[in-house]
Amino acid sequence: MRSLIDILDLSVQDIDELIALATDIIENPGKYSDKCRGKKLATVFYEPSTRTRMSFEAAMYELGGNVLGFSEASSSSASKGESVADTARMLECYVDIIAMRHPKEGAPLVASNNVNIPVINAGDGGHNHPTQTLADLFTISREKGRLNNLTVGFCGDLKYGRTVHSLIAALSRYTGIKIVLISPQELRIPSYVEYDILKKYNMDYVETESLEDSIGDLDILYMTRIQRERFSDFDEYERLKDSYILTPEKMEKAKSDMCVLHPLPRVNEISTKIDKDPRACYFKQALNAKYIRMALILKLLEGAYENNRTEKCAELVVNELKCTNPRCITTTEQELDHIFKGTDVENGIYRCIYCEKKKTRIK
Repeated sequence: MRSLIDILDLSVQDIDELIALATDIIENPGKYSDKCRGKKLATVFYEPSTRTRMSFEAAMYELGGNVLGFSEASSSSASKGESVADTARMLECYVDIIAMRHPKEGAPLVASNNVNIPVINAGDGGHNHPTQTLADLFTISREKGRLNNLTVGFCGDLKYGRTVHSLIAALSRYTGIKIVLISPQELRIPSYVEYDILKKYNMDYVETESLEDSIGDLDILYMTRIQRERFSDFDEYERLKDSYILTPEKMEKAKSDMCVLHPLPRVNEISTKIDKDPRACYFKQALNAKYIRMALILKLLEGAYENNRTEKCAELVVNELKCTNPRCITTTEQELDHIFKGTDVENGIYRCIYCEKKKTRIK
């Protein structure tokens, strides 16, 4: 049974099916109100969340199921030193499906490798957030009527913004997509996203520091907040936190049918004066997240998808290398194998399967 760790675990056909199912749930809610009766979802959140956790919980309740779990690491046995793997094994005794958020990149993958029930990555560090991406794609599809032939601008924290990384990866499978990356130099897109997605799939993209110069070309503007929790240097955060603020004046330069998305929470990067603008879609996006998660829960519990994550790896190397990313789950899980996958085996280039950010050359 497949878990959802990375948005690329799903094919375009899978995503189309989920969008169709979520649409049917909106149109025929009574048809689905008992679909998960007797089933239990564990929401395992090691770091704070409002929308994602409550969205998963609302999704399961509206399917007729039940929810248990915790909303911060301090209220779990993690505070006593329990590993992610052991927590997952324990939860498997009580629930049918797990949604996990964790500050360490790769934690949901570790969980999924140790249980025989589906695990959904609800956000791992600055790495991936595939269900937010499903919500993004569902919202774009409903608002624009298509997922092809779009100019999509990402603005703000592109370095640590896991929602940005996941959505760019998803859009790499669609045609006619142009990506505009708007950020200060310090928060540019990570090299693994640039080289392994944008360049690998020959995506049309540009990088700029100016929102004003770019906004008029966009079909979608994806705003992000500058994330205090991802910075180790508070002074750097303070210097960058107000880099981009979307105001009514800037919106005057945008297309009349442009959609403004934001994964939320918002701090001050979108003026509240824009909330009544018909182009502001971020609260619709939050509602759509519930429906697409309902669809995902149903599909995973039905065993609709096969697990083929290992098949994607050209070659696996175990323990010959060590991951040096301080945000990687390998830095905290005891006795966890360091596993690397070949992204360019001919040239000896491998990446950690948990965080994907570190490229290493084997001599």
